[in-house]
Amino acid sequence: MPNALIIGGSDAGISAALRIRELSPQTEVTVMLADNYPNFSICGLPFYLSGEVPDWRKLAHRTQDDLLQQGIRLLTNHRATAINPDLRQVTAIGSEKAEVVVPYDKLIIGTGATSRIPKNIEGLNLPGVYFLRWMGDGLQIQQHLVKQNPRSAVVIGGGYIGLEMADALTLRGLDVTLVEHSPTVLKTVHPSFGKQVAEELQRHGVRVELGIVVERIETVNGQLRVTGSPNFETVSDLVLTAVGATPAAALAQTAGLALGDFGAIRVNRRMETNVPHVYAAGDCVETWHRLLQKPMYMPLGTTAHKQGRIAGENAVGGNRHFEGTLGTQVVKVFDLAIARTGLRDDEANAAGYHPITVDFEAWDHKVYYPNAHPLKFRVTGDAYTGQLLGAQVLGYYQGEVAKRVDIFATALHHGMTVEQVSDFDLSYTPPLSSPWDPVQMAAQAWVRQTQRKPAMAQG
Repeated sequence: MPNALIIGGSDAGISAALRIRELSPQTEVTVMLADNYPNFSICGLPFYLSGEVPDWRKLAHRTQDDLLQQGIRLLTNHRATAINPDLRQVTAIGSEKAEVVVPYDKLIIGTGATSRIPKNIEGLNLPGVYFLRWMGDGLQIQQHLVKQNPRSAVVIGGGYIGLEMADALTLRGLDVTLVEHSPTVLKTVHPSFGKQVAEELQRHGVRVELGIVVERIETVNGQLRVTGSPNFETVSDLVLTAVGATPAAALAQTAGLALGDFGAIRVNRRMETNVPHVYAAGDCVETWHRLLQKPMYMPLGTTAHKQGRIAGENAVGGNRHFEGTLGTQVVKVFDLAIARTGLRDDEANAAGYHPITVDFEAWDHKVYYPNAHPLKFRVTGDAYTGQLLGAQVLGYYQGEVAKRVDIFATALHHGMTVEQVSDFDLSYTPPLSSPWDPVQMAAQAWVRQTQRKPAMAQG
């Protein structure tokens, strides 16, 4: 009977396992994971820590019993230490510190990522200083919040996790300071949108410190003093460092798997590595970018699910290809939601396009119906071809921001022009939209403004 071994029990690993069981019920599937939390929503941790999700168990997409009923064998608390491709074996250390050797016919690596540890900051190993990447991290922070009853927190990093945790800890009742080394938070969107996100944080009592390089954390009188330059110092009861992710690819590299330019495992679009019978997926691998037509490192849960499914299908004889990412993302910060897909101007320029970006604002539904809120758009297209290159949307978090950016993402996926977005047959009722959806109005605004520049449009 054929067997498939999967290292990693998060999004990519479990998606692979489920797909194998769907297509090849005769294949024995074993998932080996270093902790005891298979198939948990890591993205849900900020909402558990905020108190909005009271029970951490609710973050499980499926329980262990659910997975066992699907015919998936789980080796929890087993940390893989070596892969032998010649013998098709994986060595691991189990919960009893005993070494076990697990054979495989096909291997899928889904080891994910680790929190990036900034080398320039002293004191990251002090009690009360945390990272947030896995369930164990979240449970440790929760324990600190319950037992130590901290009154204040410093969040280092103004990306997605940093913003969500600033929101979460504020809702939890802490005084929060968010520190970011760049001139704006949320560098993945235009600085004008980042400025509005910072204003939203401040409106809810978060102290936002921009352009600060944190250099040291030290314990002073039972609290944590955080210092940096220029001229930054504050004291808090808890520090969270959220400055990005690094692919967990060391195990793969020691087994002879090739890594790419970003330090992630190099795979083709079938999710195959350079080693026979070994696939990889998720935050540990390079990701094919659909617009740039080259591999990038873009760790996203949505991408991990897709790649894991494809790896699982191909491991049992399929021929699916990963169609690529557009970097489509959305984050909620208090009452705002901010989303992006495709390329910003600087990214499009670097890729050889000729981008023009147009700003546009519209109500999220008909203004005569109560509780209409403005939606702000930045639509980017190519000056010569009219091809849609990217979009950003900012608005009230219940104003269908995610839906609107997904429309742009769909158009990008199919290589459409900005003007063609107007042709979509989109739903309408006054409480939810307009006869022309705001997405279409934003696309039309791009067309109007670029048509006023005939010299650019004609080259």
